[in-house]
Amino acid sequence: MIPDAAFFDRLSRLRLAIGQKSSMNLTGNRKSIQKGSSTEFSDFREYLPGDDIRRIDWNAYGRLDRLYIKEYMEEKEAVISILLDTSASMDYGASKKSGLAGMLAAAFAYLGLNNMDRVMLYDMKRMQAPFAAAGGKKALPRLTGWLEQCAFDGTVDVLAAVRQLPVRNPGVTVIISDFLQEAFLNQEEQAMEKLLRFLDYKRQKVIVLHVLAQEELAVEMTGTRRLIDMEERTTLHVTLDSGSIRLYEKALQDFLAYLGRACAKTGAFYAVCNTQTDIYQLIFQELRGCTEIV
Repeated sequence: MIPDAAFFDRLSRLRLAIGQKSSMNLTGNRKSIQKGSSTEFSDFREYLPGDDIRRIDWNAYGRLDRLYIKEYMEEKEAVISILLDTSASMDYGASKKSGLAGMLAAAFAYLGLNNMDRVMLYDMKRMQAPFAAAGGKKALPRLTGWLEQCAFDGTVDVLAAVRQLPVRNPGVTVIISDFLQEAFLNQEEQAMEKLLRFLDYKRQKVIVLHVLAQEELAVEMTGTRRLIDMEERTTLHVTLDSGSIRLYEKALQDFLAYLGRACAKTGAFYAVCNTQTDIYQLIFQELRGCTEIV
């Protein structure tokens, strides 16, 4: 489901909490490591021929008998990279994970656009063909159109997709996935640690949105069932009784705890996003750790 205008209006007072300065050479609303002409004072330096005389601090000249100019932090745009898992397993649930994933991708893209950041949306099955959006909210119609055409089918190698991310400057990377992939389920392979180390090397602030269906978080089925792997199309017959459900719940909690610990070690933001949770509760309460009020 793609959000409507009312949804975006409610997000207008939020932005992503990047917590670092951008080094991009484009105009925007983020504080840059470069000096410029915004309204936030940075430092003084001696006047050099060719400097704008309007920036001379005449009070300092009166005290020191030397010319100094005021420098300000230059406003730059940040790059927000949003990676969307479009594998078949994301199309599961009475309230489909794909629907919530699309809503979250649209929401975080809007938070970037509304702050005049550049947004790059990636379908993890097609990392070579991202959707680029900039210039503020006017890009929303094309962005939502791109999200609507995403097909949730087949398989996705999340780690391989992240390693294809072509980032060269500090920014924000948002990963939206159910992480139901053997490499992540098998903690011995340290797939999440590898993913996070790569993004840390690329100087990315990482936001991990772990999307799971209510049926995956709280098993209510009982009896003998024939389970079908949505991606591999393999089948498995299981008998669901209280004992097997307890084993599943224990394995699930271990899995969530592992991902949470891995993210905490590198300072990445991690949140489990339940498809049954109201989207506004998710964004304004449970995801407030990666946003801030403007």
